Amino acid sequence: MAHDLKITAPRRPTGSNLAVLDAEATWEARIDLAACFRMAAALGLSEGVCNHFSAMVPGSDDLFLVNPYGRAFSEVTASSLLVCDFHGNVVAGDGVPEATAFHIHARLHARLPRARVAFHTHMPRATALCMVEGDPLVFAGQSALKFWGRVAVDPVYGGLALDEREGDRIAAAIGDADIVFMRSHGVMVVASTIAKAWDDLYFLERAAEVQILAESTGRRLVPVPAEVAAHTAAQMAIEDIDAHLVSVKRRLAVTDPDFAT
Repeated sequence: MAHDLKITAPRRPTGSNLAVLDAEATWEARIDLAACFRMAAALGLSEGVCNHFSAMVPGSDDLFLVNPYGRAFSEVTASSLLVCDFHGNVVAGDGVPEATAFHIHARLHARLPRARVAFHTHMPRATALCMVEGDPLVFAGQSALKFWGRVAVDPVYGGLALDEREGDRIAAAIGDADIVFMRSHGVMVVASTIAKAWDDLYFLERAAEVQILAESTGRRLVPVPAEVAAHTAAQMAIEDIDAHLVSVKRRLAVTDPDFAT
């Protein structure tokens, strides 16, 4: 399902502050993003070489980091990440992005400036909820309440995103949400920081896992009352999100240390 990107008429970057590529903040973002790739692979949240994470380069509004075509999540390192602009130019790194990665993420970042980070996966349990009728999440478990009021559903499956139209449609479907379940496809998490995107991605799959396990009993799920769900979501919104990614990097430093190279 992976396709390499072919840009027939690449354009020179315009308005890009290329000096930010050498900034310490950019290297830290590379390390954080690489850590997310490696831990996602370790937890079984990736699929071949098809899924993609992206993050806007710190200090830039038109350059983003993304994984290169042909590398599994478990192979990604901080230095292997590409920097692309919204026209398909690779301004730093070896290789090209996967075609659907570019056409989705470039349009999403361009159209939704608040989405500094975008994680797209076909992680199995959350993706399973993209394939059933009705609302994907039943807000019956505590982990699901993290996403109360933050979820959208893209009800149209339009095939592979091999041009800008599909990326534009997905961006429009997200609207004000942070999580979008894409029918027959997978999920997208958008956030202001890499740490927030990672935390949401992890708990989204956990919420889907326990929901599917509960539904497998054949008994009716009991949703949390709306006022309690909203209160709990507000409590979760002020948690120390950064601590989760710090823990991931600390664990990888022992088990998978080359992620930071």
